[in-house]
Parts: sequence; C-alpha cells; structure tokens
Amino acid sequence: MNIAVVGTGYVGLVTGTCLSEIGHHVTCIDIDEAKVNSMRKGISPIYEPGLDELMKKNIENKRLAFTTKHSEAFQSADVIYIAVGTPEKEDGSANLAFVEQVAIDIATGITHDVVVVTKSTVPVGTNHWIKETIQKHLVHPVKVEIVSNPEFLREGAAIYDSFHGDRIVVGADNPIAADVIEEINKPYGIPVFKTDIRSAEMIKYAANAFLATKISFINEISNICERVEANVEDVAVGMGLDNRIGSQFLNAGIGYGGSCFPKDTKALVQIAGNVEYEFELLKGVIEVNKKQQSILLTKLQDRFGSLEGKKIAVLGLAFKPNTDDMREAASIPVTSHLIEQGANVIAYDPVAMEQAKKFIHPNVSFASSTEEALKDADATLILTEWSEFKDLNLNTFKLTMKQPIIFDGRNCYDIEVMHNKGIEYYSMGRPAVNTREKAGV
Repeated sequence: MNIAVVGTGYVGLVTGTCLSEIGHHVTCIDIDEAKVNSMRKGISPIYEPGLDELMKKNIENKRLAFTTKHSEAFQSADVIYIAVGTPEKEDGSANLAFVEQVAIDIATGITHDVVVVTKSTVPVGTNHWIKETIQKHLVHPVKVEIVSNPEFLREGAAIYDSFHGDRIVVGADNPIAADVIEEINKPYGIPVFKTDIRSAEMIKYAANAFLATKISFINEISNICERVEANVEDVAVGMGLDNRIGSQFLNAGIGYGGSCFPKDTKALVQIAGNVEYEFELLKGVIEVNKKQQSILLTKLQDRFGSLEGKKIAVLGLAFKPNTDDMREAASIPVTSHLIEQGANVIAYDPVAMEQAKKFIHPNVSFASSTEEALKDADATLILTEWSEFKDLNLNTFKLTMKQPIIFDGRNCYDIEVMHNKGIEYYSMGRPAVNTREKAGV
C-alpha cells in the first residue's frame, strides 16, 4: 500500500521505516527541512540501533521517502499515520496541539478516501475528536475512517519490537477500516487484536501504567529488603518464577524515565480525574518513582557527609541504555543535586552526551571515556546500565579512582564479586559491600 506517516520521532520514523521493510511504499513527513534532508541520506535524527541501516536499504529500494510537503505525501496515500508528539502539559494531561494541526493538514490536503491511523498516544476519545476535526475542515467531499493503532515499542529495541511484538492492537468503529490495517500489518506475522476505538486508546495507557506499577512495586520491595537484610534480586527471581507475575520489569533501581511511562502515568491520572475518579494506586506509583531517584544520593551523603569539593564520576546519562533520550532521565535531578551540594561532577555516556548537554546542569563536566570520568574520583554513581559499564574490568575502578567507592543505581555488578575485589559498593535493595568495616575503619 501507499502510506504517509506524519511525524518522524521515535514512533513515526521507526513505524514508517519498518512498514517500508515489509513491502509498503512509505513517505514520512516532517516540517523541519534540514532534518528531512538528513533523513533522505539515511541518517536518523535519533539514536536507535539498526535504524540507519534499515532506512538506507529501503530508500535505495525506493520504498521509503521523506518530504516536508503534506500534499505531496497525501496525494497517493491510501492510509495516513499520525505519529506526532503529545507532550505533557503542566497539569499532566496530553497536549494535543500537534495532533490537531495534523488533522487540519489532512482535511485540507486529501483529495480521495483515506484511512487515518493514530499511532500517537492520545487520551480516550481523541480519535473521535480527530475525525470530527478532519470533517470540520474537509476541502473535498471524501470519506475518512479513523483507526487507533497504539505502539508498544521500547526505545533501544524498537526495530526488534516492530518485528517481534506480542500483539498489534487495532481499534476501529468501521470493520472494513480495521481489516485494512490488519492487512497492512500481516507481513509482520504478529497476532492482531481488534477492538473498539476507545478501548484501544485505553489499552496503551493501561499497559504502560501497569509496567510502571511493577517497577515502583519492586523498588518499594527493594527499600524494605535493605532494612531487613534481604537481597531484592533473589526476591525478584523468586517472584518472577510465578507465571502469574512474570520476571519482566522487576529490576530494582532508581526508577523509570523516558518519554512514555512518566507522561502516560500522569495522563492516565488526569483522564481518571476528568471522569471524577481518583486513581490512588497510580498516584502512589508516580510518587514512589519520584522519591526513588533520591535514594542513591542519600546513600552517597550518608557515606561522605559533606560533598563539598568531592569529585563525583557519573556513568550513564540517558534514561536507559541503547538510546540517547534524556527525557525524564534520572541523571538530570541527580547531577543538579550534586552540583548544589558543592561536588565537582564529571559525566560520561557512550551515546547521549550531546543530548545531555541540553538538559544537564551547566556546571557538569563531560569526559570522553569511562576511564577519564573515573580518574581521581572520590566516588562513582552508575545511573544507566550500559553494557560498556556492566562489562568493565572492575580493576579499572581500583586503578583510576582515588579509592574505589561505587554507588550503583542499576545493580550492574554481583555483590560477591565486588567483595572479593575489595571494592566499596552500594547498590539498590542488596547488602552493601563495605570494605571499610573489613579493614576495621
């Protein structure tokens, strides 16, 4: 089919590229001319493993194109995907300004019947509002059907998820429109679940809210484990062996971040509030996540007292590995707090350094390697579990730091190994490895 995708962020660019890979002719639209020119060369504006290669392949095969002109893309499109951002407003609700503009652009730009597919995460009822907006501004007497087709892509694994997803959700009031979207996705070989539009919209929020709940739950268990001298990793394994619970999203740490969980949990609380329902559980999840980031700092201050003049190395800035996304990253408030406490902060991330400079406190210094960040540091904080850090020769801490003292917000290392290495090590929900006590300090 001929497909137009409006928006080239994580969702739009990955969706468009993968749809071209399974045989469709896709034109992606973005109003940023410099960005479009770069994408035409197969250069992705976002860091996503495997995306550049897939883009180049399908551009060469003439299945993937980019333009700044909506009319050019809409001219031959059978289906138009909306994949623009829905950023969070101050009250936690979703800002639909970009979605509204796309709806108007569609209405004024189409000259034949189309199916409009919403990939953007939008509040319940938005797809019906999109249809009303399109019909209100239609220039030509054409028929438009709306389908909700929420995405479930993980940043850093979005290409893999596109081809190996658990399900594809299709919400439509018109069964023929639903069949069109099912047919488009058929080459993926992923089960399709059809439902009504409002339920499809709700599924996206409910899924993300549940995963965020699992994360906050295990973090609360982690905090209890520290007080009762249990090991949260063993607790999580024991829990995860129960098929009713499962092992995913039971990794204790300093909380979730990124573009989805923080935004979607707050939006769902707002959606509930709009119908006069207090979503107390989800409010608790959000509050737990907020305080979780400060726990590592508390451990650091308990160990050192004053941080004035201390050199603190920070490993990892992105909210998770395999992405350069800094949205809601724990590194932002953590490094700001360290600077406020008088510490000298030097940070390193394998991918997110340039993005980080837009968000991180201006007094933070940046290193060009792990070793440079660690050199003569009084302590190290690990905030992102990049493989580069997890696979690091642990002697590097001993050879480069003033003394090896690590505060690990992602539980990257085995505590027994750290004990045997003689490294002072504080992690989340596990016993501390305190080499000072061993030495009788």
